[in-house]
Amino acid sequence: MQFKGELKEKWGKFTDNDLTEIEGNYEKFVGKVKERYGDKKSELMKWAEAWHAKPATKAEGKKKRSVA
Repeated sequence: MQFKGELKEKWGKFTDNDLTEIEGNYEKFVGKVKERYGDKKSELMKWAEAWHAKPATKAEGKKKRSVA
């Protein structure tokens, strides 16, 4: 959910329908990136990879610890 929010904030051409259709499928995500941002595909993909590589925030870490 956080990824979807940040994706829409930074890359506003994605619609709610796009995100529902993608629903965690990497190949569908890449297809929508090409469709919506063909000229900026590499920039968007670098952003997405960096987003996934970043460590969880402190709030997320606390939630995980309290659930365990």
